[in-house]
Amino acid sequence: MHPITPVLKGWQIVAVLLVIAGNQVGDNVVNAQRFLSGGGWRWALLVLAATAVVGVAWASLAWRMTSYAIDEQAVHLRSGILLRQRRQARLDRLQAVDVVKPFLGRLFGLAKLTLEVAGGSGSAVELAFLKESEADALRAELLARAAGIHHPAGDDPAPVAPEHQVFELAPTRLIGSLLLSSTTFVLVPALIGLTVWAVHVREVAPVLAMLPALLGVGSALWSRFAREFGFRAAISPDGIRLRHGLLEQRTQTVPPGRVQAVRITQGPLWRGQDWWRVQINVAGYGSREGAEDANVLLPVGSRVEALHAIWLVLPDLGVPDPRGTLHVALSGSGAEQGFLTMPRRSRWLDPWGWRRRGVLVTDRALLIRSGWFVRHLILVPHERTQSLALQQGPWQRALGVASVTVHSTPGPVSPLIAHLDAADATRLLTEQADRARVARAGAGPEQWMSRPASRTVDRA
Repeated sequence: MHPITPVLKGWQIVAVLLVIAGNQVGDNVVNAQRFLSGGGWRWALLVLAATAVVGVAWASLAWRMTSYAIDEQAVHLRSGILLRQRRQARLDRLQAVDVVKPFLGRLFGLAKLTLEVAGGSGSAVELAFLKESEADALRAELLARAAGIHHPAGDDPAPVAPEHQVFELAPTRLIGSLLLSSTTFVLVPALIGLTVWAVHVREVAPVLAMLPALLGVGSALWSRFAREFGFRAAISPDGIRLRHGLLEQRTQTVPPGRVQAVRITQGPLWRGQDWWRVQINVAGYGSREGAEDANVLLPVGSRVEALHAIWLVLPDLGVPDPRGTLHVALSGSGAEQGFLTMPRRSRWLDPWGWRRRGVLVTDRALLIRSGWFVRHLILVPHERTQSLALQQGPWQRALGVASVTVHSTPGPVSPLIAHLDAADATRLLTEQADRARVARAGAGPEQWMSRPASRTVDRA
Protein backbone atom coordinates (compact mmCIF):
# COMPACT_ATOMS: atom_id res chain seq x y z
CA MET A 1 0.00 0.00 0.00
CA HIS A 2 1.05 3.64 -0.30
CA PRO A 3 3.50 4.84 2.41
CA ILE A 4 1.11 7.63 3.52
CA THR A 5 -1.48 5.00 4.50
CA PRO A 6 -0.46 5.03 8.21
CA VAL A 7 -1.11 8.78 8.43
CA LEU A 8 -4.59 8.44 6.89
CA LYS A 9 -5.51 5.57 9.20
CA GLY A 10 -3.76 6.79 12.35
CA TRP A 11 -5.80 10.00 12.65
CA GLN A 12 -8.93 7.89 13.26
CA ILE A 13 -7.70 7.11 16.77
CA VAL A 14 -7.32 10.83 17.43
CA ALA A 15 -10.83 11.42 16.09
CA VAL A 16 -12.26 8.82 18.49
CA LEU A 17 -10.45 10.47 21.40
CA LEU A 18 -11.85 13.89 20.44
CA VAL A 19 -15.39 12.47 20.28
CA ILE A 20 -15.01 10.96 23.76
CA ALA A 21 -13.63 14.24 25.10
CA GLY A 22 -16.49 16.17 23.48
CA ASN A 23 -19.06 13.93 25.17
CA GLN A 24 -17.38 14.40 28.55
CA VAL A 25 -17.32 18.18 28.12
CA GLY A 26 -20.97 18.20 27.14
CA ASP A 27 -21.88 16.33 30.32
CA ASN A 28 -20.02 18.73 32.63
CA VAL A 29 -19.14 22.09 31.07
CA VAL A 30 -18.25 23.78 34.36
CA ASN A 31 -15.61 21.24 35.39
CA ALA A 32 -14.16 21.29 31.85
CA GLN A 33 -13.75 25.08 32.02
CA ARG A 34 -12.02 24.84 35.39
CA PHE A 35 -9.68 22.12 34.11
CA LEU A 36 -8.65 24.10 31.01
CA SER A 37 -8.31 27.44 32.80
CA GLY A 38 -6.09 25.85 35.45
CA GLY A 39 -3.47 24.83 32.91
CA GLY A 40 -5.10 21.55 32.04
CA TRP A 41 -5.03 22.42 28.36
CA ARG A 42 -1.32 21.54 28.34
CA TRP A 43 -2.10 18.04 29.55
CA ALA A 44 -4.92 17.76 27.02
CA LEU A 45 -2.56 18.66 24.16
CA LEU A 46 0.06 16.25 25.51
CA VAL A 47 -2.44 13.36 25.63
CA LEU A 48 -3.66 14.25 22.13
CA ALA A 49 -0.12 14.32 20.73
CA ALA A 50 0.81 11.03 22.45
CA THR A 51 -2.34 9.40 21.06
CA ALA A 52 -1.49 10.63 17.56
CA VAL A 53 2.05 9.21 17.82
CA VAL A 54 0.82 5.84 19.09
CA GLY A 55 -1.91 5.70 16.44
CA VAL A 56 0.45 6.44 13.56
CA ALA A 57 3.05 4.02 14.94
CA TRP A 58 0.49 1.20 15.19
CA ALA A 59 -0.84 2.01 11.73
CA SER A 60 2.73 1.99 10.38
CA LEU A 61 3.32 -1.46 11.78
CA ALA A 62 0.03 -2.67 10.30
CA TRP A 63 1.01 -1.15 6.95
CA ARG A 64 4.30 -3.07 6.90
CA MET A 65 2.41 -6.31 7.60
CA THR A 66 -0.14 -5.76 4.80
CA SER A 67 0.33 -6.89 1.21
CA TYR A 68 -1.80 -8.12 -1.66
CA ALA A 69 -1.38 -10.27 -4.76
CA ILE A 70 -3.46 -10.92 -7.87
CA ASP A 71 -3.61 -14.05 -9.99
CA GLU A 72 -5.98 -15.36 -12.66
CA GLN A 73 -8.50 -16.64 -10.10
CA ALA A 74 -8.54 -14.25 -7.12
CA VAL A 75 -7.20 -11.25 -5.23
CA HIS A 76 -5.29 -12.23 -2.06
CA LEU A 77 -4.83 -9.92 0.94
CA ARG A 78 -2.53 -10.58 3.89
CA SER A 79 -2.81 -8.38 6.97
CA GLY A 80 -2.72 -8.37 10.76
CA ILE A 81 -0.12 -7.72 13.46
CA LEU A 82 -0.94 -10.04 16.34
CA LEU A 83 -3.47 -12.13 14.46
CA ARG A 84 -2.39 -12.78 10.88
CA GLN A 85 -5.16 -13.04 8.28
CA ARG A 86 -5.21 -14.09 4.67
CA ARG A 87 -8.32 -13.33 2.68
CA GLN A 88 -9.17 -13.81 -0.96
CA ALA A 89 -11.83 -12.51 -3.34
CA ARG A 90 -12.57 -14.89 -6.18
CA LEU A 91 -12.89 -13.02 -9.45
CA ASP A 92 -15.66 -15.30 -10.73
CA ARG A 93 -17.71 -14.27 -7.65
CA LEU A 94 -17.02 -10.57 -8.05
CA GLN A 95 -20.22 -8.55 -7.56
CA ALA A 96 -18.95 -4.96 -7.67
CA VAL A 97 -15.75 -2.92 -7.59
CA ASP A 98 -15.69 0.45 -5.82
CA VAL A 99 -13.04 3.15 -5.88
CA VAL A 100 -13.54 5.35 -2.79
CA LYS A 101 -11.74 8.66 -2.33
CA PRO A 102 -12.11 9.99 1.23
CA PHE A 103 -11.64 13.70 1.79
CA LEU A 104 -8.20 13.35 3.38
CA GLY A 105 -7.15 10.77 0.80
CA ARG A 106 -8.01 13.18 -2.01
CA LEU A 107 -5.62 15.74 -0.54
CA PHE A 108 -2.78 13.23 -1.14
CA GLY A 109 -4.17 11.85 -4.41
CA LEU A 110 -5.00 8.47 -2.83
CA ALA A 111 -7.99 6.14 -2.99
CA LYS A 112 -9.06 2.75 -1.67
CA LEU A 113 -10.33 -0.13 -3.76
CA THR A 114 -13.17 -2.28 -2.40
CA LEU A 115 -14.04 -5.63 -3.96
CA GLU A 116 -17.52 -6.92 -3.16
CA VAL A 117 -17.99 -10.65 -3.55
CA ALA A 118 -20.98 -12.90 -3.03
CA GLY A 119 -20.80 -13.77 0.65
CA GLY A 120 -21.91 -12.80 4.10
CA SER A 121 -20.92 -9.92 6.30
CA GLY A 122 -17.27 -8.98 6.01
CA SER A 123 -16.72 -10.75 2.69
CA ALA A 124 -15.41 -7.62 0.95
CA VAL A 125 -11.68 -7.15 0.37
CA GLU A 126 -10.40 -3.59 0.78
CA LEU A 127 -7.08 -2.31 -0.56
CA ALA A 128 -6.28 0.98 1.16
CA PHE A 129 -4.59 3.18 0.17
CA LEU A 130 -3.36 3.31 -3.43
CA LYS A 131 -2.59 6.13 -5.83
CA GLU A 132 -5.74 7.20 -7.67
CA SER A 133 -4.23 6.21 -11.03
CA GLU A 134 -3.19 2.82 -9.65
CA ALA A 135 -6.65 2.22 -8.17
CA ASP A 136 -8.36 3.04 -11.48
CA ALA A 137 -5.95 0.85 -13.45
CA LEU A 138 -6.32 -2.02 -10.98
CA ARG A 139 -10.12 -1.77 -11.14
CA ALA A 140 -9.99 -2.05 -14.96
CA GLU A 141 -7.64 -5.03 -14.76
CA LEU A 142 -9.76 -6.90 -12.20
CA LEU A 143 -12.97 -6.32 -14.14
CA ALA A 144 -11.27 -7.53 -17.34
CA ARG A 145 -10.08 -10.71 -15.64
CA ALA A 146 -13.46 -11.28 -13.99
CA ALA A 147 -15.12 -10.86 -17.40
CA GLY A 148 -12.92 -13.57 -18.91
CA ILE A 149 -10.35 -11.37 -20.67
CA HIS A 150 -7.01 -12.76 -19.47
CA HIS A 151 -3.78 -10.77 -19.56
CA PRO A 152 -0.71 -12.99 -19.10
CA ALA A 153 2.30 -11.58 -17.35
CA GLY A 154 4.21 -9.13 -19.49
CA ASP A 155 1.24 -7.88 -21.48
CA ASP A 156 0.01 -4.33 -21.21
CA PRO A 157 -2.60 -3.74 -18.49
CA ALA A 158 -6.24 -3.77 -19.45
CA PRO A 159 -7.44 -0.39 -20.74
CA VAL A 160 -10.32 1.39 -19.04
CA ALA A 161 -13.48 0.44 -20.91
CA PRO A 162 -15.36 3.29 -22.62
CA GLU A 163 -18.67 4.41 -21.16
CA HIS A 164 -21.87 6.14 -22.21
CA GLN A 165 -23.52 8.43 -19.65
CA VAL A 166 -27.20 7.71 -19.07
CA PHE A 167 -28.24 10.38 -16.56
CA GLU A 168 -26.82 12.95 -14.14
CA LEU A 169 -28.47 14.38 -11.03
CA ALA A 170 -28.54 18.18 -10.79
CA PRO A 171 -27.86 19.64 -7.29
CA THR A 172 -31.07 21.69 -7.45
CA ARG A 173 -33.17 18.57 -7.93
CA LEU A 174 -31.39 16.81 -5.09
CA ILE A 175 -32.08 19.75 -2.76
CA GLY A 176 -35.69 19.88 -3.90
CA SER A 177 -36.16 16.18 -3.22
CA LEU A 178 -34.80 16.59 0.32
CA LEU A 179 -37.11 19.53 0.97
CA LEU A 180 -40.05 17.46 -0.26
CA SER A 181 -39.10 14.39 1.76
CA SER A 182 -41.39 12.93 4.40
CA THR A 183 -38.91 13.90 7.13
CA THR A 184 -39.15 17.64 6.47
CA PHE A 185 -42.90 17.29 5.85
CA VAL A 186 -43.39 16.10 9.43
CA LEU A 187 -40.69 18.11 11.22
CA VAL A 188 -41.25 21.61 9.79
CA PRO A 189 -44.97 21.88 10.71
CA ALA A 190 -44.18 20.51 14.18
CA LEU A 191 -41.41 23.07 14.68
CA ILE A 192 -43.60 25.93 13.45
CA GLY A 193 -46.44 24.87 15.73
CA LEU A 194 -44.18 24.66 18.78
CA THR A 195 -42.64 28.05 17.99
CA VAL A 196 -46.06 29.71 17.71
CA TRP A 197 -47.17 28.06 20.94
CA ALA A 198 -43.95 29.11 22.73
CA VAL A 199 -44.48 32.73 21.61
CA HIS A 200 -48.07 32.58 22.79
CA VAL A 201 -47.22 31.27 26.27
CA ARG A 202 -43.87 33.14 26.39
CA GLU A 203 -41.88 30.00 27.15
CA VAL A 204 -38.85 28.79 25.11
CA ALA A 205 -38.55 25.35 26.72
CA PRO A 206 -40.66 23.57 24.05
CA VAL A 207 -38.47 24.96 21.26
CA LEU A 208 -35.26 24.03 23.08
CA ALA A 209 -36.62 20.51 23.57
CA MET A 210 -36.93 20.21 19.78
CA LEU A 211 -33.30 21.15 19.12
CA PRO A 212 -31.87 17.58 19.44
CA ALA A 213 -34.46 16.27 16.99
CA LEU A 214 -33.79 19.19 14.64
CA LEU A 215 -30.04 18.57 14.75
CA GLY A 216 -30.57 14.86 14.11
CA VAL A 217 -32.79 15.50 11.11
CA GLY A 218 -30.42 18.12 9.77
CA SER A 219 -27.50 15.71 10.10
CA ALA A 220 -29.44 12.99 8.25
CA LEU A 221 -30.39 15.36 5.43
CA TRP A 222 -26.82 16.64 5.10
CA SER A 223 -25.45 13.11 5.08
CA ARG A 224 -27.76 12.13 2.24
CA PHE A 225 -26.95 15.32 0.32
CA ALA A 226 -23.20 14.72 0.69
CA ARG A 227 -23.50 11.04 -0.36
CA GLU A 228 -25.69 11.63 -3.43
CA PHE A 229 -24.18 14.91 -4.64
CA GLY A 230 -23.08 14.84 -8.29
CA PHE A 231 -24.69 11.44 -8.91
CA ARG A 232 -23.99 10.11 -12.42
CA ALA A 233 -24.77 6.77 -14.04
CA ALA A 234 -23.16 5.33 -17.16
CA ILE A 235 -23.10 2.04 -19.01
CA SER A 236 -19.92 0.34 -20.21
CA PRO A 237 -18.83 -3.15 -21.33
CA ASP A 238 -17.68 -3.95 -17.78
CA GLY A 239 -21.00 -2.98 -16.17
CA ILE A 240 -22.96 -0.13 -14.64
CA ARG A 241 -20.80 2.75 -13.42
CA LEU A 242 -22.07 5.03 -10.66
CA ARG A 243 -20.24 8.13 -9.40
CA HIS A 244 -21.32 10.30 -6.47
CA GLY A 245 -20.15 12.08 -3.34
CA LEU A 246 -19.27 15.58 -2.16
CA LEU A 247 -16.58 15.08 0.49
CA GLU A 248 -16.02 11.36 -0.03
CA GLN A 249 -16.23 10.48 -3.70
CA ARG A 250 -17.23 6.95 -4.68
CA THR A 251 -17.03 5.27 -8.09
CA GLN A 252 -18.95 1.99 -8.28
CA THR A 253 -18.83 -0.57 -11.06
CA VAL A 254 -21.50 -3.27 -10.95
CA PRO A 255 -20.88 -6.00 -13.60
CA PRO A 256 -23.83 -7.15 -15.75
CA GLY A 257 -26.26 -9.54 -14.09
CA ARG A 258 -25.09 -8.82 -10.53
CA VAL A 259 -28.20 -6.83 -9.54
CA GLN A 260 -30.52 -9.18 -7.65
CA ALA A 261 -33.63 -6.97 -7.33
CA VAL A 262 -34.78 -3.41 -8.09
CA ARG A 263 -37.22 -1.15 -6.23
CA ILE A 264 -38.74 2.06 -7.60
CA THR A 265 -40.38 4.34 -5.00
CA GLN A 266 -42.41 7.54 -5.12
CA GLY A 267 -43.52 9.46 -2.02
CA PRO A 268 -46.69 11.58 -1.99
CA LEU A 269 -44.81 14.90 -2.17
CA TRP A 270 -42.94 13.77 -5.30
CA ARG A 271 -46.03 13.11 -7.39
CA GLY A 272 -46.40 16.70 -8.57
CA GLN A 273 -42.92 16.49 -10.12
CA ASP A 274 -43.33 12.79 -11.02
CA TRP A 275 -40.01 11.99 -9.29
CA TRP A 276 -38.89 8.46 -8.46
CA ARG A 277 -36.09 6.81 -6.46
CA VAL A 278 -34.46 3.56 -7.62
CA GLN A 279 -32.62 1.19 -5.26
CA ILE A 280 -31.04 -2.20 -5.89
CA ASN A 281 -29.88 -5.33 -4.11
CA VAL A 282 -26.32 -6.40 -4.93
CA ALA A 283 -24.75 -9.39 -3.19
CA GLY A 284 -22.17 -8.09 -0.71
CA TYR A 285 -23.50 -4.52 -0.50
CA GLY A 286 -26.36 -5.13 1.91
CA SER A 287 -24.24 -6.79 4.60
CA ARG A 288 -21.64 -4.07 5.08
CA GLU A 289 -21.46 -0.68 6.74
CA GLY A 290 -22.40 2.26 4.51
CA ALA A 291 -24.68 0.17 2.28
CA GLU A 292 -27.33 2.91 2.19
CA ASP A 293 -25.41 4.83 -0.47
CA ALA A 294 -24.04 1.79 -2.33
CA ASN A 295 -27.52 0.41 -3.07
CA VAL A 296 -28.83 3.52 -4.84
CA LEU A 297 -29.17 3.38 -8.63
CA LEU A 298 -31.02 6.71 -8.96
CA PRO A 299 -31.43 9.04 -5.93
CA VAL A 300 -34.24 11.05 -7.56
CA GLY A 301 -35.23 11.38 -11.18
CA SER A 302 -38.04 11.77 -13.64
CA ARG A 303 -40.14 8.85 -14.84
CA VAL A 304 -38.06 8.64 -18.02
CA GLU A 305 -34.84 8.48 -16.00
CA ALA A 306 -36.37 5.81 -13.74
CA LEU A 307 -37.22 3.73 -16.82
CA HIS A 308 -33.64 4.16 -18.07
CA ALA A 309 -32.38 2.95 -14.69
CA ILE A 310 -34.59 -0.15 -14.97
CA TRP A 311 -33.30 -0.88 -18.47
CA LEU A 312 -29.71 -0.64 -17.24
CA VAL A 313 -30.45 -3.67 -15.08
CA LEU A 314 -33.07 -5.45 -17.20
CA PRO A 315 -32.78 -4.38 -20.86
CA ASP A 316 -35.38 -6.95 -21.97
CA LEU A 317 -38.52 -7.02 -19.82
CA GLY A 318 -40.01 -9.92 -21.74
CA VAL A 319 -43.26 -8.17 -22.82
CA PRO A 320 -44.38 -6.71 -26.19
CA ASP A 321 -44.92 -3.21 -24.76
CA PRO A 322 -42.33 -2.63 -22.02
CA ARG A 323 -42.95 1.12 -21.70
CA GLY A 324 -46.72 0.73 -21.34
CA THR A 325 -46.28 -2.13 -18.89
CA LEU A 326 -43.95 -0.11 -16.70
CA HIS A 327 -46.25 2.93 -16.73
CA VAL A 328 -49.10 0.76 -15.44
CA ALA A 329 -46.78 -0.85 -12.91
CA LEU A 330 -45.62 2.53 -11.58
CA SER A 331 -48.91 4.41 -11.28
CA GLY A 332 -51.73 2.10 -12.38
CA SER A 333 -54.11 -0.17 -10.51
CA GLY A 334 -56.34 -3.14 -11.19
CA ALA A 335 -55.76 -5.97 -13.65
CA GLU A 336 -54.64 -3.80 -16.57
CA GLN A 337 -51.71 -5.21 -18.59
CA GLY A 338 -52.29 -8.65 -17.04
CA PHE A 339 -51.54 -7.90 -13.36
CA LEU A 340 -52.80 -10.50 -10.89
CA THR A 341 -54.38 -8.49 -8.05
CA MET A 342 -55.78 -9.02 -4.56
CA PRO A 343 -59.34 -10.37 -4.37
CA ARG A 344 -61.95 -7.89 -3.20
CA ARG A 345 -62.54 -9.78 0.05
CA SER A 346 -58.96 -9.01 1.16
CA ARG A 347 -59.55 -5.24 1.20
CA TRP A 348 -59.99 -5.49 5.00
CA LEU A 349 -56.28 -6.27 5.25
CA ASP A 350 -55.27 -3.25 3.12
CA PRO A 351 -58.26 -0.89 2.77
CA TRP A 352 -56.31 1.87 1.01
CA GLY A 353 -53.89 0.10 -1.28
CA TRP A 354 -55.65 -3.15 -2.14
CA ARG A 355 -56.48 -2.04 -5.70
CA ARG A 356 -52.81 -1.29 -6.44
CA ARG A 357 -51.37 -4.48 -5.02
CA GLY A 358 -50.58 -6.96 -7.75
CA VAL A 359 -47.98 -9.06 -9.53
CA LEU A 360 -47.15 -9.52 -13.20
CA VAL A 361 -45.11 -12.44 -14.47
CA THR A 362 -43.17 -11.78 -17.69
CA ASP A 363 -40.72 -13.96 -19.58
CA ARG A 364 -37.81 -12.31 -17.75
CA ALA A 365 -38.94 -11.09 -14.34
CA LEU A 366 -41.54 -10.68 -11.61
CA LEU A 367 -43.09 -7.20 -11.29
CA ILE A 368 -44.55 -6.60 -7.83
CA ARG A 369 -46.68 -3.46 -7.41
CA SER A 370 -47.90 -2.06 -4.07
CA GLY A 371 -48.53 1.10 -2.08
CA TRP A 372 -51.18 3.81 -2.30
CA PHE A 373 -49.68 6.57 -0.16
CA VAL A 374 -46.09 5.63 -1.11
CA ARG A 375 -45.92 3.83 -4.43
CA HIS A 376 -43.59 0.86 -4.84
CA LEU A 377 -42.60 -1.30 -7.78
CA ILE A 378 -40.19 -4.22 -7.33
CA LEU A 379 -38.60 -6.17 -10.19
CA VAL A 380 -36.90 -9.52 -9.61
CA PRO A 381 -35.26 -11.31 -12.59
CA HIS A 382 -36.28 -14.96 -12.56
CA GLU A 383 -32.69 -16.21 -12.37
CA ARG A 384 -32.11 -14.03 -9.27
CA THR A 385 -34.85 -15.70 -7.20
CA GLN A 386 -33.00 -17.09 -4.17
CA SER A 387 -35.91 -18.96 -2.57
CA LEU A 388 -39.67 -18.67 -2.06
CA ALA A 389 -42.01 -18.88 0.92
CA LEU A 390 -45.79 -19.09 1.29
CA GLN A 391 -47.20 -17.32 4.36
CA GLN A 392 -50.75 -17.28 5.72
CA GLY A 393 -51.71 -15.63 9.00
CA PRO A 394 -54.98 -16.22 10.92
CA TRP A 395 -56.82 -13.32 9.28
CA GLN A 396 -55.58 -14.43 5.88
CA ARG A 397 -56.81 -17.96 6.50
CA ALA A 398 -60.24 -16.61 7.43
CA LEU A 399 -60.36 -14.65 4.15
CA GLY A 400 -58.84 -17.41 2.01
CA VAL A 401 -55.76 -15.42 0.97
CA ALA A 402 -52.00 -15.87 1.35
CA SER A 403 -48.73 -14.03 0.69
CA VAL A 404 -45.66 -15.09 -1.27
CA THR A 405 -42.19 -13.91 -0.22
CA VAL A 406 -39.43 -13.87 -2.82
CA HIS A 407 -36.14 -14.05 -0.95
CA SER A 408 -33.29 -11.90 -2.22
CA THR A 409 -29.80 -11.03 -1.03
CA PRO A 410 -29.58 -8.53 1.89
CA GLY A 411 -30.43 -5.00 0.86
CA PRO A 412 -33.18 -2.39 0.78
CA VAL A 413 -35.43 -4.47 -1.52
CA SER A 414 -37.65 -7.09 0.17
CA PRO A 415 -40.02 -8.58 -2.43
CA LEU A 416 -43.41 -9.53 -0.98
CA ILE A 417 -46.59 -10.39 -2.92
CA ALA A 418 -49.28 -9.86 -0.30
CA HIS A 419 -52.87 -11.10 0.09
CA LEU A 420 -53.38 -13.07 -3.10
CA ASP A 421 -56.10 -15.66 -3.37
CA ALA A 422 -54.71 -18.77 -1.65
CA ALA A 423 -54.96 -20.89 -4.80
CA ASP A 424 -53.28 -18.17 -6.90
CA ALA A 425 -50.51 -17.79 -4.31
CA THR A 426 -49.83 -21.54 -4.27
CA ARG A 427 -49.76 -21.73 -8.05
CA LEU A 428 -47.48 -18.66 -8.27
CA LEU A 429 -44.99 -20.17 -5.83
CA THR A 430 -44.84 -23.49 -7.68
CA GLU A 431 -44.55 -21.94 -11.14
CA GLN A 432 -41.99 -19.35 -10.03
CA ALA A 433 -39.76 -22.07 -8.59
CA ASP A 434 -39.79 -23.78 -12.00
CA ARG A 435 -39.17 -20.48 -13.83
CA ALA A 436 -36.23 -19.66 -11.58
CA ARG A 437 -34.64 -23.08 -12.15
CA VAL A 438 -35.00 -22.82 -15.92
CA ALA A 439 -33.70 -19.22 -15.96
CA ARG A 440 -30.63 -20.11 -13.91
CA ALA A 441 -29.87 -23.02 -16.22
CA GLY A 442 -29.99 -20.70 -19.24
CA ALA A 443 -28.09 -17.82 -17.65
CA GLY A 444 -24.77 -16.76 -19.16
CA PRO A 445 -21.39 -17.61 -17.63
CA GLU A 446 -19.99 -15.66 -14.71
CA GLN A 447 -17.22 -14.42 -17.02
CA TRP A 448 -19.65 -12.39 -19.10
CA MET A 449 -17.23 -11.22 -21.81
CA SER A 450 -15.94 -14.70 -22.56
CA ARG A 451 -19.10 -15.41 -24.58
CA PRO A 452 -20.02 -13.79 -27.91
CA ALA A 453 -21.45 -10.33 -27.42
CA SER A 454 -25.24 -10.26 -27.62
CA ARG A 455 -27.22 -7.60 -29.36
CA THR A 456 -28.43 -4.87 -26.99
CA VAL A 457 -31.89 -3.46 -27.64
CA ASP A 458 -32.27 0.20 -26.72
CA ARG A 459 -35.85 0.57 -25.62
CA ALA A 460 -35.50 4.12 -24.44
